[in-house]
Amino acid sequence: MYKAFFTLVFQRMDPERAHHLAFRWIRLAVRVPVLRTFLAAALAPRYEELRTEAFGLRMHGPFGLAAGFDKNAVAIDGMSMLGFDHVEIGTVTGEPQSGNPRKRLFRLVADRALINRMGFNNDGSLTVAARLATREPVFRTVVGVNIGKTKVVPEEEAVGDYVKSAERLAPYADYLVVNVSSPNTPGLRNLQATEALRPLLTAVRAAADRTVPGRHVPLLVKIAPDLADEDVDAVADLAVELGLDGIIATNTTIAREGLGLRSAPALVKEAGGLSGAPLKERSLAVLRRLYARVGDRITLVGVGGIETAEDAWTRILAGATLVQGYSAFIYEGPFWSRAIHQGLAARLRTSPYATLADAVGADVRKTA
Repeated sequence: MYKAFFTLVFQRMDPERAHHLAFRWIRLAVRVPVLRTFLAAALAPRYEELRTEAFGLRMHGPFGLAAGFDKNAVAIDGMSMLGFDHVEIGTVTGEPQSGNPRKRLFRLVADRALINRMGFNNDGSLTVAARLATREPVFRTVVGVNIGKTKVVPEEEAVGDYVKSAERLAPYADYLVVNVSSPNTPGLRNLQATEALRPLLTAVRAAADRTVPGRHVPLLVKIAPDLADEDVDAVADLAVELGLDGIIATNTTIAREGLGLRSAPALVKEAGGLSGAPLKERSLAVLRRLYARVGDRITLVGVGGIETAEDAWTRILAGATLVQGYSAFIYEGPFWSRAIHQGLAARLRTSPYATLADAVGADVRKTA
């Protein structure tokens, strides 16, 4: 039914307008107690065997919503109602910004992919922090907060901009993510170089510790799939050196060649980050490389091209304790998370592993 609705309604609408419409429906549904109870029961069944612990946080399962869908922390309970085990909000910047000019979001339906150049459009860290501070949760959900650089802030002042966001948001974050990998903010990816990344991560860690004394706020970094293998290794080594809690692999890609794109050439040429199915193989390769480098010393989060339970299971075997999705949600609809959980539970039951944690990285360890 959803696929027919997508074809007849959403596919004929501007992608950003369709996103806002669906977003509004989700927010309205969660405000009606009877409806949200019914939807949570139908769309978010819990499986005891999928319970997951990552960087000290307990979750119903390993499958979460990637950053980018709920930029301003306005639909956390709505996404939990739809079955996501954790919700990563953002990317949030130090100051509010409207993002890049429209049109800035494109569907590549034949490729089950998206291209976006949104440009971190968000309400800013002060407003988002105030919203989180007054939030009254309906569901128990782990909330990650993804922070990035304000576009107008010069690269040499980026550390201060991230610190501002960390100070404002750390008190309300179950975990923090430093995003240095979006292709849509000029100069942002330069911060992935270890000489720039080390002082940035060190400063954000100190800011979180200073702002939230007595509680360790897990800190992760999100990297691009376009990094060269030696740069992936360098980030992995730096993360171990600094005692980071996790690495998210990966963000969107600026690559277009060799990704099996079948959509209209005009769409393929649009600037921005490509997400969805064409990203699957490269994101998986980066994850495998990271796990081979860091093993169990750091929690890895696999994201990029995950569409099915088999995709999620493959990421777990490749080293991911948590997996995230976004683009496939647009194409699969509200039953997507339920299907992922059902499939993961079935695969675990027929696998040689007693727990989901036992399966993490198993394929990489076999080839080591």
